[in-house]
Amino acid sequence: MDHLFAGLDWASNVHAVCVLDAAGAVRERFEVAHDAAGLTALLTQLRKLSPEARALPIAIERPSGLLVDTLIEAGFRVVPIHPNVVKATRPRYRSHGAKSDASDAYLLADLLRTDGARFAGLKPQSDEIRALRALVRGRDDLVATRVQLANQLRSLLDSFWPGAATVFADVDSPIALAFVQRYATPHATTRLGEKRMAGFLAQHHYCGRRTPAELLERLHTAPTGHADELEADAKGELVCALARVLERLVEQITQLSARIEHNVAALPDGRIVMSLPRAGRVCAAQILAELGDVRERFPSDDQLAAEAGVAPVTYQSGKSRNVTFRWACNHRLRRAITCLADNSRHASAWAARVYSAARQRGCDHPHAVRILARAWTRVLWRLWVDHVTYDPAKHRAALALATT
Repeated sequence: MDHLFAGLDWASNVHAVCVLDAAGAVRERFEVAHDAAGLTALLTQLRKLSPEARALPIAIERPSGLLVDTLIEAGFRVVPIHPNVVKATRPRYRSHGAKSDASDAYLLADLLRTDGARFAGLKPQSDEIRALRALVRGRDDLVATRVQLANQLRSLLDSFWPGAATVFADVDSPIALAFVQRYATPHATTRLGEKRMAGFLAQHHYCGRRTPAELLERLHTAPTGHADELEADAKGELVCALARVLERLVEQITQLSARIEHNVAALPDGRIVMSLPRAGRVCAAQILAELGDVRERFPSDDQLAAEAGVAPVTYQSGKSRNVTFRWACNHRLRRAITCLADNSRHASAWAARVYSAARQRGCDHPHAVRILARAWTRVLWRLWVDHVTYDPAKHRAALALATT
């Protein structure tokens, strides 16, 4: 049987496919729509070319999605190739800068034919990890939406009634959202005194950090808006609309967080990540969702650090050497691991020492946190590979610090 290599340039509507033989000759070119019939036709066409699915590797620029899941479940070996690699390789095939879906499909197939040994095929994650990843990424997207809407609400209040945004610490907290819905305009607070404020706080189970008098002082000492009554009423309606959307969104995020915390605690790998100092359940879930449970993905801690974006990139030629920030990485994993590192320095003397030493060398806070995250990556990788939880008594660097 001839060795065949397929390249698939994915798109939102139509996917371009190119299949080459071992000599680089084009065996087949076709396009399929991104719908049920199109994906079925794709599998049918590929099976005609190679009845044994594993014998036909398929190169693609993305490591996840419905298309990738369909190919993996059908038994094909999917090989993700980073878009930066594809972009850097285009000059090998043409001097002009033009591109097309068909040409990129050919390029992917030929890269797989000539450099296939450099790229690892995808191995499917467990169902539990895929479910956790969907929950975590969905929650992260909702949190980003919450921040955007909260900023919009704060900006709207600042335009005609700045005091309402300063009464409580967070404008998107449940009590703050209830307050701006009850008192959506300056006119609505004309009869709001300490007694009414105390009743409102009791009704919404306020923590009691500030007295009613202090909260009212925040409201009254803020700058005064200059909107007339008609404009203020119109903007008050917008405030109520935004507050209702945010209220529901915050509630759903809370429910998702609870489910994520339950799911990650039930997974053996989740307990491994949670054992790190101040990891927390949500942060641990964010790390595990991107880390996965396929150990072959990261043969070394260096590869994990590169994937997480906490290892710098070195450019060296002759006597010239330049170390720069790593832009190409899994940004979700970087955010999660740096969050863990930043939290850990408040609970681990070793982590605090690593962070402090970086700051003393002149690193700013984000750089020092990435240095600490790189150190924790070595620990995390070893725990993950050995299937064991973190034990400070076995952490040699931490023990050496404790004995000094």
